[in-house]
Amino acid sequence: MRQKHFTRDGMMTFDAATLDSTGSFLIGELERLDQTLHMPLAAVTWSRDIDLREDVSIADEVSSFTNSTFAAIGGTSTTGKSWIGKNSNGLPGIALDIGKTASPLTLWGMEIAYTIPELQSAIQLGRPIDQQKLMGMQLKYQMDIDQQVYVGDTDLNLTGLFNNASVTATNVPNGASASPLWANKTASEILKDIRALETATWAASGYAIAPTQLRVPPAQMVLLLQPLAIGGVNYNSILQYVSQNSLCLQQNGVPLDIQAVKWLTTAGSGATARMVAYTKQYDKVRFPLVPLQRTPLEYRGIYQLTNYFGRLGAVEIPYTETVQYADGI
Repeated sequence: MRQKHFTRDGMMTFDAATLDSTGSFLIGELERLDQTLHMPLAAVTWSRDIDLREDVSIADEVSSFTNSTFAAIGGTSTTGKSWIGKNSNGLPGIALDIGKTASPLTLWGMEIAYTIPELQSAIQLGRPIDQQKLMGMQLKYQMDIDQQVYVGDTDLNLTGLFNNASVTATNVPNGASASPLWANKTASEILKDIRALETATWAASGYAIAPTQLRVPPAQMVLLLQPLAIGGVNYNSILQYVSQNSLCLQQNGVPLDIQAVKWLTTAGSGATARMVAYTKQYDKVRFPLVPLQRTPLEYRGIYQLTNYFGRLGAVEIPYTETVQYADGI
């Protein structure tokens, strides 16, 4: 009997205990069997949305970073500029505090095993069981990274890019229909919510960094495709207008990158839909990852097996001011 595993996003995969045939079927004389390998439908987008921290190794058990805080007093006025006189002999100094944030690098591993008779049967049938099991393992690996990057892991008490406790989260206001949901708002009201999040993120950074990325749930992405008319100019969609008229374009010289992510559907407070604005730069957000390694092929009885292993960290956000959440959309 097949054992099934359901991931947090509702997708289904078969776990390591799944046992099946090597793909031997009864085929009728007038039957045309399509030999194409049809993998399970699954989408992972983590590599698009975050940079990797690649200085970690399989020997490391923790990844960490520091944040520096400075303090300084003024001269004649302790809250003013550091003015001094020609005969001053007691000059104001600078104070420094360095704090460290550490996160675990957790081992990830999976075994690929098959018997010699299974392998020989698969070769004779032209359906390589070793290759398909490798592809299945790689899919599971990518799905695990996807979840770790976006929402972390509840068992390890780790958060991700979309649910970090240190990031400010606000609720979007109601529209004219007395509802905060984008499905009940006009195009202008949706645009106002996006503008508010952009501005709040920019302000939180001391107007130093305007967000370069905007992530929304898939259902809300569809709503961004509705037409928008402003000042007598008709735009094909809200998405087109925001891309061409964003703080990101004005401050950074590139259009705001707006993408849909399935994990945002229930990432907000009270399992509501969440919108996220952030800056995709290595020193702002990153994910520590030790690439997969493998053991030599091992023979155990009539089994051939090898083990793949690596380390997954937790999303690091050195500047939480550059990330903002808006819930209830």
